[in-house]
Amino acid sequence: MRVNYNPDVLNCLANLSSDEVFTPPKLVNEMLDTLPQELFESKETTFLDPVCKTGVFLREIAKRLDKGLQKEIPDIQERIDHIFTKQLFGIAITEITALLSRRSVYCTKKADGKYSVCQNFDNSEGNILFNRINHTWGKGRCIYCGASKKNYKRGPDLETHAYEFIHTTRPEEIFNMKFDVIIGNPPYQLNDGGGTGSSAKPIYNMFIEQAMKLNPRYLCMIVPSRWYSGGKGLDSFRSEMLGDKRIRKLIDFEDSRDCFPGVDIAGGVCYFLWDRYNKGICEITSFRNGKSVVSERYLDEFDNFIRDNISVDIIKKVIKRDSKYLDSIVSSRMPFGITANNKGHNNGDLILISSSGECKISSDAISHGKELIDKWKVLLSKTASEHAGQPSRDGTKRVLSRIEVLPPNTICTESYLIAGWFDNKEEADNLVFYLKTKFCRFLISTILLTQNITKSKFRFVPYVDTKIKWTDELLYKRYDLTQEEIDFIESKIRPMVNEDE
Repeated sequence: MRVNYNPDVLNCLANLSSDEVFTPPKLVNEMLDTLPQELFESKETTFLDPVCKTGVFLREIAKRLDKGLQKEIPDIQERIDHIFTKQLFGIAITEITALLSRRSVYCTKKADGKYSVCQNFDNSEGNILFNRINHTWGKGRCIYCGASKKNYKRGPDLETHAYEFIHTTRPEEIFNMKFDVIIGNPPYQLNDGGGTGSSAKPIYNMFIEQAMKLNPRYLCMIVPSRWYSGGKGLDSFRSEMLGDKRIRKLIDFEDSRDCFPGVDIAGGVCYFLWDRYNKGICEITSFRNGKSVVSERYLDEFDNFIRDNISVDIIKKVIKRDSKYLDSIVSSRMPFGITANNKGHNNGDLILISSSGECKISSDAISHGKELIDKWKVLLSKTASEHAGQPSRDGTKRVLSRIEVLPPNTICTESYLIAGWFDNKEEADNLVFYLKTKFCRFLISTILLTQNITKSKFRFVPYVDTKIKWTDELLYKRYDLTQEEIDFIESKIRPMVNEDE
């Protein structure tokens, strides 16, 4: 027997690309469920999606309004005309997404076309706008979004990716009206021309900040979770978000694939509900391995947002017991001033460890860290073990990758950090042993949301006595962890074998 299969085209589009992340209709409706549902029963409620890609947000809102306004506006055509002309508004991010969004919402790419479901438009755009905007350059970068002029100064045949909503100081003038609800899935990043030319700067924070300037009653957006621990251009944004008591709901996905099938986004994703008139404690829903856990707490309990309650309890015990942490010891980037592409040479008085192997280098090439040359050092790869920071399918992580002791007269490139240095090999070995414990790696993982490890990720890792060879059993006892807390750590972190075990 032949089975008719009629998939939602927007579900299909949501699985096409990890570069331009489209939102599945199921996820859109879960986001809409966070809003007070009476909003969809009023003909006065106005909605804005400032980052239309497929039009799925506006389409699903229209469905709810169509049902909610049946009593207030019984005639179906009158109801549809009112919804589309008076309540739903969008700003497309590209010309093609404008056409796609109008097709999804109005059932035709021209809002005033013959087959449009709305009969009251006198222009082809309807309420889904797209204006081609150019970047405004200053010192090689866009003064609004920070895009690299080298990468984004383009001719008329290519998209500029200068998104209208964030390329203005007066976003309220785009539609000249107030909105009750702003909702969407903004672009996540743009190339900023840094590093070797592939460096990317997050921009999703700019859409949130711009939306807040419009002062809606409710704001709901889905974005990467990397802002929890700050990062490139996100430190002030993180502080403001964590301190904003108007964020009343936060739905967190540690693995982005649980939210966007087939799409790996480092550190996972989250969406939130910001309620202008309702300050208070935040309801946090955490999704792990297909299961959800709901808790209530303030987001700014720590400088970084910690995803779950058990981790919070463990960190509190650490803070109560210790006051010195490894972030005060671990080196910053380029501990010896040697770049990653430095391959050394055939002679020199020092051994250089790089990602491509060992070579010789002269001590004259070292710009800083010379005081560490004669020490026993603990080398740590600055790249986490997990691809894009994602856990394995069973939810576990190894966290750290290469860890080893460097003898005197051995240094490394910027591909590595120095986690500690000593006058003797025994203490260096003990630090390696400590770094490999599940306890230590768990504490790093609570704020490590990308593949890149920096000294700040050791913020909650206590600097213990390195004359002791620490084991997980000793550490669990030292911090008086409960069996539930121990089981939680054991379930999250994979073993990392020490050579002398």
